[in-house]
Amino acid sequence: MKAILDSGALIAIDRRDRRVGAMLRVLQGRRIPLCTSSAAIAQVWRDGRRQANLARVLAGIAARALGPDDDRRTGELLAAARTDDVVDAHVALLVAQGDDVLTSDPLDLRHLLDARGVRARIVAV
Repeated sequence: MKAILDSGALIAIDRRDRRVGAMLRVLQGRRIPLCTSSAAIAQVWRDGRRQANLARVLAGIAARALGPDDDRRTGELLAAARTDDVVDAHVALLVAQGDDVLTSDPLDLRHLLDARGVRARIVAV
């Protein structure tokens, strides 16, 4: 099991959201790996001098870039779900059965995971 963070979760971290901070401490205390899409990071990263908190937390989060087959898999998922958010689709591709997904778009992520046939716990942030 791992926890996947979308752009909204990263924004919450950047804004020092106490609830998300508490969630991360619990996950880290349980030694649950944290993961995100490098595209999600690109959506929220603007100025490292002003995003020190986000930079600190990102040091403990695995970031996955689009791999050699992910581009086509992402496009196929978007077609299956009839949606067009590439970043959300890549985040959804990182999710395995039983994972947690911290997201500000619970309906969109649920829809993408349903299209993949993956059951995961969605946590709205």
